Amino acid sequence: MSRFLRALCHRPAVRFGLARDGRGRLRDPQFVSFVAQSNRKMLDTDFHDAVLRGRKLARRAFQILLAFGGAWIVLESARALSVF
Repeated sequence: MSRFLRALCHRPAVRFGLARDGRGRLRDPQFVSFVAQSNRKMLDTDFHDAVLRGRKLARRAFQILLAFGGAWIVLESARALSVF
């Protein structure tokens, strides 16, 4: 029973990077040759960088909006407590 559980939970060392993959650098050379022959245009890395900058800007804007919202809640709470 313990051998069955060990076999069930076993993960190959290749998956964890502990052993080298015997198939070499290219896992599927037919796919690589297909991509090379299909004449697809290269990925525009400038666009990828622009997307990353946009995400960073959106994240920063959300943080600032959240800070202003928190400050507004604190200010309104202080006004409400000053009434009593």
